[in-house]
This record gives sequence, structure tokens and C-alpha cells, in this order.
Amino acid sequence: MTSSHLPKPAAVPAVIALALAAGLLAGGTATATADGGADAAPVRIHDIQGATRISPLNGQQVTGVTGIVTGVRTYGSRGFWFQDPSPDADPATSEGLFVFTSSVPKVAVGDAVEVSGTVTEYVPGGAGSGNQSLTQLTKPAVTVVSSGNAVPEAVAVTSRSVPDRYTPDGDPAAGGSVNALPLRPRRYALDYYESLEGVNVKVGTSRVVGATDPYHELWVTVKPDENDNRRGGTVYGSYRDQNTGRLQIQSLVPVAEQPFPKANVGDRLTGTTEGPLDFNQFGGYTLAARTLGAVQDRGLQREVTRKQRTGELAVATYNVENLDPTDPQEKFDALAKAVVANLSSPDILALEEIQDDNGAKNDGTVTAGETVRRFTEAVKAAGGPAYDWRSVDPVDDADGGEPGGNIRQVFLFNPARVSFTDRGAGDATTATGVVRERGGAALTHSPGRIDPANSAWEASRKPLAGEFAFRGRTVFVIANHFGSKGGDESLVSHRQPPNRSSEVKRLAQAQAVNAFVKDVLAVQRSADVVVLGDINDFEFSATTKALTDGRALRAAVTSLPRSERYSYVYQGNSQVLDQILTSPSIRDFDYDSVHINAEFAAQDSDHDPQVLRFRP
Repeated sequence: MTSSHLPKPAAVPAVIALALAAGLLAGGTATATADGGADAAPVRIHDIQGATRISPLNGQQVTGVTGIVTGVRTYGSRGFWFQDPSPDADPATSEGLFVFTSSVPKVAVGDAVEVSGTVTEYVPGGAGSGNQSLTQLTKPAVTVVSSGNAVPEAVAVTSRSVPDRYTPDGDPAAGGSVNALPLRPRRYALDYYESLEGVNVKVGTSRVVGATDPYHELWVTVKPDENDNRRGGTVYGSYRDQNTGRLQIQSLVPVAEQPFPKANVGDRLTGTTEGPLDFNQFGGYTLAARTLGAVQDRGLQREVTRKQRTGELAVATYNVENLDPTDPQEKFDALAKAVVANLSSPDILALEEIQDDNGAKNDGTVTAGETVRRFTEAVKAAGGPAYDWRSVDPVDDADGGEPGGNIRQVFLFNPARVSFTDRGAGDATTATGVVRERGGAALTHSPGRIDPANSAWEASRKPLAGEFAFRGRTVFVIANHFGSKGGDESLVSHRQPPNRSSEVKRLAQAQAVNAFVKDVLAVQRSADVVVLGDINDFEFSATTKALTDGRALRAAVTSLPRSERYSYVYQGNSQVLDQILTSPSIRDFDYDSVHINAEFAAQDSDHDPQVLRFRP
């Protein structure tokens, strides 16, 4: 909500000058009342926006608020933005405002309008989401004074204008909220964006850091050197370093009228992209483009990892995103081709999100034999090995995920290279344990589940443990799919730092897996243990710290340069969710996060697979 960012108009168009003289655009007749009655105080847009995130006029009726229409949205949250062409001198008060009409607005860009309505703080996603609010006018009465006026010159959002610090800490007395804190747009990035809420802004040629998604939006950065990597992304490296240059881009033109461009990470959005700065549930501050730049393809290629050597065991993890027999054969074929061509047919492959044999149909089915059969057949058809497999069927609707889907982890293994040691296969509720056998560690159930009665796994996937043999050496593999981040507040939450409530469950899950690994190592200190899967947490998180507690495990991703540590891209941040961790006996290994999905508009899954090669 800023106005000092706004350029002073060199000349006022004649039609606006007439309106100013009539008191229609200078706020001379605009008023605010708590009860809808008359009031003498004139009200302009910057008075409504105020110098904090919450309008000082929240809940009040205002009349005669004037400005120029800068953007019209005819779909979704229908309404329009308008802006005062004569800004004040306060950098914390915005000169733009959204008017929620609910139906298609009867205004056009360039209209000079006079608006009456109720000042409202709308929280996208609801109050429970923790999101900041969008200041807007609701139940509006709109009068078009004139048309064809020049739109206020756009504020350029650049690497120099966006502060490097992301946000202030919230007020402890207000539960950690920043809502009542005075905006400091020259010091904090979120304050800067908030000071431009509803204002006509623009970005120049910018690098794409979040590929076009199914909802017709992408992410760019206005800071080319901010935690960048060789493939074009912006890497997320800590809770205090949120990559301030990221900005979501949407289009105000319906897709049916103008298809939204397809872009991959590293591409360029060239030229000028201009429109009002919005705030929404899934991206926070978003440039709602009235004018959209063109995408320049930079030729990003999907990675191919090398083939394991004769004495190397290749172990991989891949989240295949709710795979089940109702998916088209094309999805099976694409995933299988990636296993063969991009992952070079690993010896052991842990799959996450394998659904049951009828997918989301909620009829009690828990078997996944048909899902796995179609996948392994597709791998053979792609020129890969004839994988065998092991898993444990879950209790119906007890493991979270899509209702009726019964997602679980599955081990695939190439019997020409590695063998599986079957030991009294456990069921969904039976815990596998560790015993001493012939001087070494062994599982009581293989495949088996780790501590399935532990409350940490309530409505969540239980870890799948298996015992493998490679060239006479036993290798224990534990496949995981920890609890999701659902319920966490976003990076742009009004609470700072945001509440990461989902971390509690993952922390308990990590502690359970760590305890099991310690049980194995207590029996055989030299045991080779590989813990892998969709951990749903960062390499610097409390979850990873709990997994590695007591040096029972090492997070292999930390062997990579910081700029290469990612398996997932969310809101323009390239970040770690999928991991492989190793016991102390696995000293030398080659680790690869194989980037084939997360950076691309066309995805077979939303995760990148991980591969570890070592000599047991």
C-alpha cells in the first residue's frame, strides 16, 4: 500500500481535470461512516488502505471514493481495481484498491469511477488459513464519470526496489501477527508488496522460477542472483531466507480468449508484464497481468543419471503421484520411461503414492497388485528390467491420502542384480523388529512395517522395511512417506514466523524411524541401512535433524552443493522434500537428485526422483 513509490503525473488529462474540479477524483466528496449516514470527512483510497495491513476503516461504509480503473477480472473473484492518480507522500499507504462485484464488472480499464461500498478485510482461504487479508470494497455502487483515461503509470518492481529482508517478526502480544505493525516498505519485502496492494505495477524481463501450473500461473524472480542455480531456479535454503524477489504471475485475460503461456524454470518472461498487484490464497502477492510478456524458451532438459557400475548398488525413491489403474496408460508409460531412461534402471526403487487397484473408489479395496503390474509391465516395455516387488497392504482408509485411494510404499527390485529376503511378511498392524542372526542384524518381518501402532502414524503412511542381499551383503531399506505440510501457514501468513503445525507429526515420525535404525545398529554396528522416500521436509528441518539424531543416519542431499539441493518447486522456491539417508557404514556414495519433473510445465509427477549409488 504505497504512494511514494508512485510516479507523480506530469500532466493531468483534461477529462480528469474536469472531474477533479468537480471534486470527483480528489476525494473532495468521498466520506466514511460507521452507520451509513452522512459524514464530512473526505475519503481517498490511501485513507482506506492505511499504513498497516488492516484498513483503519474496516467495516465502515464509504461513499464517493474516486480513481481510475486499472484492471478488470471477469472470472473467479470478479471485480476490478481502481487507483488514485494523485498519490500522497506516505510510502506505506497504497493508492490502489480492489472492488469485489461478484458479477462481471460493468467498467473498463481507463474509466474514471466513483465508488461507494463497505470496507472489508477479506482473508483468502478463510481465517483458519493464517493468510494475510486483502483490503477491498464490497457491495459497491459504481458510477462511471468518464472513459478512455490514461492508466496511472505502473510502479516498476525490480531487484533494487524489493528489500532483501523478507518480513519483520510478528508482535508477540498479538499472537505473532504483523497485521498491526506499521509498514516499512523500504526495509521488508512483504511490507513493500503490501504497500503496493492493488496498485498498477510492472516487471521487466524476468527469469521463470516456477513453471506454468494447471491453474495458469507461473512464478518469476526480479532478483536474478538471489540463490540461483545452474538450471534457473531459486533455491530455498532456510526458514529465514525466503527469496524476496519471487512474484506470482496470472493473467486477467480468460484462458479461452488468450491461452496462458507454457514456461519451464529457467525460461524468461520477456518484455513488460503489467497489471494490479493482487493477494490470493495460493500465491500471496500476485501480479494480475493486464499486459503479459512473452515466454522465451531457454531449452531446459530433463536430467539423466548415470548407470550404476557392476559393484555398485543403485537405490532410488520416486513419488509417482497417486498412481492407480484408472490413470491413462500414457501416465504409466511416461513414468516407466523415466525409470529406464532417466534413472538408468536402479536396482531397488521405492515408490510412494501407489494407490489400490481401483484408485479413489472407496469400496474397501486395499490390494495394489494391478497398479504395480501395469507399472512393471510398462518398465519392461520401455526396455527396463523385469522388476519384482514387495509391499504391505494398509488397513482401509487408515493411511491418509486421497479417500479410498489407500496409498502405500512399494519396493521394486531387479532380481537379476539383487534379491529380496522374505521373512514372515507382516501385515498392516504387525510391527517388524530386529534380531541377531549369524552374527548380524535381521528383520523379523520382511517386508514389514515399523511401529505401525505408534500414534505418529495415525492417518499417515507407515514405513515399509525390507531386507535385501547384494553380492553377499545385506542391505536394509526403509521406504517412507511422512505426513504432508497440509495445515501449515504460508510464507506470507500474517503470523511471522508462520505456524508450521504439520511439523509435529513429522518430527514424531522421524523419531520413530531413527529409533528403529538405532535398533539395527545396536545389533550390527556395520549394518548398511538406507532410509528414503518422500520425507515432506527440508534438509535443514527439525524432521531431518531427528532422523539423523545420534549420527545414526546422514542426509545424503547435504553432500550436494547448496544450489543443487532440491526435489520440488513450490511458489517459485526450489526445495528439498524427497530424501535418501544412509547409515555410518555407507561412507562413500554418489547421490543424484534427478530433475525431470518439478521444474517443468509438463510433469509425470510433481516430485523429482532421487538416486544413491554405493558399494555395500
